[in-house]
Parts: sequence; C-alpha cells; structure tokens
Amino acid sequence: MSAGRIHARIGWNGREVVFRDLAADDLPRIADYWLNTENAVLAQMGVHQALLGDAEAIMDRFAAAIPTGDPDQPKLGFAFEVDGAIAGYTNLNRYGAEENYSHWHIIDPAWRKTGLSSLLYPYRLRSYFGLTPIERLIHQTRPENVGVNRLLDRFVPIAETRFVEKPDGLSLPGVFNLRYVTRADLPRILAMAQLEFN
Repeated sequence: MSAGRIHARIGWNGREVVFRDLAADDLPRIADYWLNTENAVLAQMGVHQALLGDAEAIMDRFAAAIPTGDPDQPKLGFAFEVDGAIAGYTNLNRYGAEENYSHWHIIDPAWRKTGLSSLLYPYRLRSYFGLTPIERLIHQTRPENVGVNRLLDRFVPIAETRFVEKPDGLSLPGVFNLRYVTRADLPRILAMAQLEFN
C-alpha cells in the first residue's frame, strides 16, 4: 500500500477496499493507463488525446494533485485499492466555492462493471467536501456514457443537458449531462451508505 492518509477502509464481497490519498508511486500506473488505453476507447470516452502528453507530462500533472494538507490546494487526487492493489483513482479540480469538478477512472479493467464505483461514490463525496471548503460539485458526463450515468442516477438527478465548449479535464467539447451536488445534499447521499458527515 502506498503512503498517505486513508479515508475509508471497507469490507466488500470478501475483499478489502481502501480509499486513500494519491501517492507518488501511483503516478507511473496512471500514466500507463492513459498511454496504453486503445485510441478507440479514448475516442469513445471523448478524450482530447492531444492534451494527454507523454508519461512525464501525465505524471507531472497528477503530482500536483497529491494531497498536501493545504485546504486551498486547487487539485486533489485519491486512489482506491482492492486487496492492496491500485484499482483506480479520482481527482477533484477546484476553481471556487461553486465550481468544482471530479473525474473518476477505474484503471484495472477487472474492476469495471462490478459495483465498485457505486460503493465508493459516497466516500468520494465525503472526502471532497470534508477536506475542502467547496459548496458545490459539478458532474459532467456524456449522455452515451451509460455506466457512469446509471451510477449517478442513483444519487443525484441530471439538472441539464447541453453543449459544453470547454469541459473540465481532458474531454473534447460536446454535449454533457450536468449534475450538481451541494454540501446540503451530503446527508441524504451519505445516509444511503450509512455514513455520517462531520
């Protein structure tokens, strides 16, 4: 297991799932994920491939998201493990109290479509809102991304669907479903996972 603060340790289907701070030794695995995912899959995800860069550029970008403990850090990254092996990561990009975006990637294909993302969604929110003074999180998802939209439908409704010229992260311009999660929404969402927000 990598160094860093552990935000959740969950027993799940006989396995141990850990949600923790992103660490420096996660970065090569994340770079490998981006550089070795087939172009057709990246295109299906709507990734602006020209923005990816090489392994060093990817690792530099994510190094800035390793949590430092500064509540004003503009980018925060978290990794999640299953039985001690990294399965994926999430990052939070902060621009102000009301404009913040998160991204989520399962980098080990074995854990896609298993329910792991749904399991960890409330823990993600608890960490984002608990570690920073954000008031609202915006989810931007492409309508054709059925799996992610199905997951989010369980927790927060679509507020609007519209063309976004400059989406957050590595996405190309396009039509997105927009969902808004506010600090006031947390008790309801966390209660679904029998969690509390302090």
